[in-house]
Order: sequence, then C-alpha cells, then structure tokens
Amino acid sequence: MKEITMYSGTGRSFKEVYEEFVISKTAQGVSDATLNNYRYHLKAISRYLDTEKDFDEITKKDIERMAAAMRQSGIKHNSIATYMRMLKTFYNWCKEENLSAINIRGFKEKETVKETYTDEELKRLLKRPDKGCTFSEYRNWTIVNFLLNSGCRAATVRNIQNKDVDLDAMRVVFRHNKNGKVQVIPLCSIMANILKNYMRIRGGKDDDYLFCDIYGGMLTDDALRHAIAHYNRSRNVNSTSIHKFRHTFARKYLVDCGGNAFTLQRLMGHSTLNMTKHYVRIFDSDIAKDYDMFSPLAQLQKPRERITK
Repeated sequence: MKEITMYSGTGRSFKEVYEEFVISKTAQGVSDATLNNYRYHLKAISRYLDTEKDFDEITKKDIERMAAAMRQSGIKHNSIATYMRMLKTFYNWCKEENLSAINIRGFKEKETVKETYTDEELKRLLKRPDKGCTFSEYRNWTIVNFLLNSGCRAATVRNIQNKDVDLDAMRVVFRHNKNGKVQVIPLCSIMANILKNYMRIRGGKDDDYLFCDIYGGMLTDDALRHAIAHYNRSRNVNSTSIHKFRHTFARKYLVDCGGNAFTLQRLMGHSTLNMTKHYVRIFDSDIAKDYDMFSPLAQLQKPRERITK
C-alpha cells in the first residue's frame, strides 16, 4: 500500500516560508551568489504572485497563472524558466520539510545564440593604454585581457588575490567559483607578461585582491561593472557586458583556436557538459569549414570550364 504523507498547515505567509528556505540553504553552504539569486528571484515573482498570502493557500494554479502573467507582460522566456526552476527547488525543499505536496513543472528554455564582441571591438579594447594613463584604465585594460585569457565570471575576477597568481608556473587559482570548486587556469605567455607588469604597479600583500579599487580594496560588483562599462565606451565600444567576454572566449576558443569541448568545460568551470554542449552547437566550427565544397547552391552556381581546342 502506498504511504500517505500528511502536510500540516504552516500558519505563515509564502514569503516567511521562503525566507526559511533561504536560511536552510545558507546553513547547507550554498554559495553567496546563489543565495543572492534566491532573494532577487523572490522580488521578481512577488510582482506576479502574492507572497504575503498564506503559504497554505498558494496552489499550483496560482503558480501557473504567475507564469502566464509573466509571459503576457513580456518577460523573456528564459527568465521565466529561471524563476520556475527556482520555485521547483523551493517546493522540493518544502516537500522534504513536509510543508507542501505541490510539484512544479519545468518551464522549457529556448536555446539562444550568445552575443559576442566582434574582432573589431576586441581590437579597440585590447589596444594598450598610453604610458600616462590612470591606474584605473590600466587595471581595466588588464582585466579585459584576463577575461579573454580565461573566460571567467565577474565574481571570480573580483575575488582573485595576489597569492593566487603563479607567474613562474603561468597559472592562476580561482578560489571563488559559482560551483564552489577550486579551479586552476593556465595563463598564455602574453597574459603572464601583462600580469607581471601590472602586479609590479599594483603591489600589495599576498592576501590583497589582484584587481583592486584605487585604494587597494576589493572591487564591488557594481564598481567592476561600472569600470568596464566606462572603459568600453571610452574605446567606442557600446556593448558593456562583462559576461559577453565569457561568451566571446568560448566562441574564439572553439572556432578560431580549434579547441575541444572537454577542455572548454574545464576552462569555464562547468559542472556538466550541458552548457558546453550549448556553446558547441552554436559555435560549431567544423560545419562551416570548406562549405563551398559541400553547399548545393555553391556547386550549382560554380562556373563551368569551356572545352577549348
């Protein structure tokens, strides 16, 4: 006989139960970035779901109506998928805590082509600053080079310390990753030389942050984003996304450098091959090679040689 599980009333609002969920995940050691996402997502869904309402009164239909309202309001398809994935995690926790029996269905994500910086934009961004430039400009130029060497995330850049860089071994240790795992990334010879010169100017102790503010302290998330935005615009590059450098790294590695998916997975710190496979699908270099030899159109339009005596 199937066991019947009884769910007792909470007597609390959806928001209060959700806050308990966040506390539970905090105690489990979930990363700060993930916890911040949980809090951000709650604010986002509260515009379409009454989170002050009694938790026990929220039904599966309410969740479905929330998703429908998001679509009607024009929220991006994949953003809704992210919110629904978060709610699925939340309700799975509720089930473990004997608080709810609601099962959240996954919201199918649409595969999108990741935007990347053009070679012309990269040429402008990588041009070495003049000798009389400010420390901030020199630091930002170094960061842009570093992003194209490693394809790392903004949070990783902010958390690198001087001691994490080993110029002799030409590698850097990432201790702050999304998946919480330590990662060792190689430095190309050009990047190693850039960091050697930068660190001579930056100075500081081993525990100081590599890419610091003008006072030697850690860059905040907003400070880093504003710094790169200002730097890009100063080079006549309107796009200012830091994450776009990550997509650019993946495309250049696969298409221009002929890298393989398994190495890319390790370099980008993906826990599984799912995201790496996505990059491979949209940046497949092999399918474009020598396409004039295989395209039916090219073959049909190919000039034919006349027979001459």
